[in-house]
Amino acid sequence: MRLQNQLEALLEEAHIKLSSLVSDLLGASGRRMLKALAEGETDPLALPPPWAISACALCRPSCGTHWAPAPSSIRVYRRLVRMALEELHLIEQQIGQLDQEIASLLRQHQDAVERLAEVPGLGVDSAQQIIAEVGATAATFPAAKNLVSWVGACPGEEESAGVNYSKRSPKGNRQMRRILNQAANAAVKRKGSIFEILYRRLVPRLGHNKTIGAIAHRLCQLIWILLHKGVRYEERGPAVCEKSKRVRTLRMIRTLRNLGYRVEPLQNPA
Repeated sequence: MRLQNQLEALLEEAHIKLSSLVSDLLGASGRRMLKALAEGETDPLALPPPWAISACALCRPSCGTHWAPAPSSIRVYRRLVRMALEELHLIEQQIGQLDQEIASLLRQHQDAVERLAEVPGLGVDSAQQIIAEVGATAATFPAAKNLVSWVGACPGEEESAGVNYSKRSPKGNRQMRRILNQAANAAVKRKGSIFEILYRRLVPRLGHNKTIGAIAHRLCQLIWILLHKGVRYEERGPAVCEKSKRVRTLRMIRTLRNLGYRVEPLQNPA
């Protein structure tokens, strides 16, 4: 993220708004365009596909961008872009080496990694990080609530007359909270998953941030179950969706009958 922000600032100094053409500046298409710029390409039509046609937008005078032959100062920007790409390549190589080392250390816990990676929102990298934090069986935590409390994925304790007025979670483990929040944001985008259904149910009442916190809480409990009990994840989203429809239908029929309407279902929703 730091390197991406530096690249965007560098391009804007050179009057090139590349981020308006690509959704990810460091993606495959963005990198091809950056490489072409660093090598001295000045013709937008000569950019690598599929952005060769769209790159003509860079020649519009309204955006203050000019790809004409550059003065000597532009060569400095090209050199800086080239150095940034080389730094990015070096960082990715180091990350790849670290991933290989982590995988070799966790090879004996491969089954636990696979079980966690099956959860929507999680992947192999997240599973490895979670196991590195809590262990392959989460044996330190006798119950799911203990893990949730240690992570800090639960409300604080400010009770008065049996009512908890706290809206902030405890600090907990920052690494685990970051993983859970990222996983929750990814899980709600999985079509047909239980987390998508839960998100749609809670977000009108709680809002996005609190709903993500609630889903992260559920994910933390699920992680403890998968690790501590050694079971595999089973997706029940579509089944839960059909069940919720039947429950809602029965509730609506009961409400209508209480209001004096005569309602006879076409078929038995139960």
